[in-house]
Amino acid sequence: MQDPVQASASDPASSVSSAPAAAEASWERKTLERLAFAVLEEQRAARRWKVRLRLLWLVFLSVLLWLAYREMPDSAAVTTPHTAMIEIRGEISHDTEASAQFLLGSLRSAFEDKGAKAVVLLINSPGGSPVQAGLINDEIQRLKKLHHKPVYAVVEETCASAAYYIAAAADRIYVDKASLVGSIGVLMDGFGFTGLMDKVGVERRLLTAGANKGFLDPFSPQNATHRAYAQEMLDEIHAQFIAVVRQGRGDRLKETPELFSGLAWSGQKAVALGLADDFGSLDQVAREVVKAEDIVDYTQHENVASRLAKRFGAGVGESAMLLLQRAVPVLR
Repeated sequence: MQDPVQASASDPASSVSSAPAAAEASWERKTLERLAFAVLEEQRAARRWKVRLRLLWLVFLSVLLWLAYREMPDSAAVTTPHTAMIEIRGEISHDTEASAQFLLGSLRSAFEDKGAKAVVLLINSPGGSPVQAGLINDEIQRLKKLHHKPVYAVVEETCASAAYYIAAAADRIYVDKASLVGSIGVLMDGFGFTGLMDKVGVERRLLTAGANKGFLDPFSPQNATHRAYAQEMLDEIHAQFIAVVRQGRGDRLKETPELFSGLAWSGQKAVALGLADDFGSLDQVAREVVKAEDIVDYTQHENVASRLAKRFGAGVGESAMLLLQRAVPVLR
């Protein structure tokens, strides 16, 4: 019998045929190894990204908490005699700092502080929501009766419409001679796109359950009945505004046909019409009227953490939606 080793060695064909098989097996093994290493590396990279994202979120939340803590107001009352100041700045709306949400808490803190000799509203606002202004005016009236403290309004550049609605609750109103005061009126504005839709060939398909559910739809032709209803509603809110001003100012008003027409007046003219009482700044009123020169700010502000959180989560289409939102009454 021939030795197998010798047979193998003596058989060149067998040797040649086994070489490609070995090379192919080696290539497959290397390919599998590369794929395995690639999968492992991808998994490691994914884990690293998860850890990094979690760390970033932790840092972000830590910064928010730190900012919130840093801006947290001192809850301790100021017991020494002082003038309590509350700032009403910018548009009066439910989503601004000049809203009932912020101002009612500020008013309660100021009135409840026994060291506060009087409350001064420092106003620089063009107006805004009649609902927010009404809530603030009502709370000022309630707190005045409860705590028996005087309230003064000091106007900087502007005290118009809803801002004047709030100021009317004050015992006295002080202005600069060049301030803009008044604008006792109501408006409801919006847009009509029917002409543009006709030009570009767009058809409005509006289905409603209820004859007036499409009230003031900007994409439908204006309806005379709806327009009359809207005007009636504006007149009703205007009458409420006038009643608040008359109640707050009393016989100091020098009523003219234009007084409640929506016109704004200079501070000098406002004093002459009885819309304001005198000229004065915050420091002057604290020093000469309240007789307490130390001014303590009770205004509640939205902290940086809240603003960052809101901005971080804001929708991309917010501005477009605001442009097309339904009209609402505004004191402006």
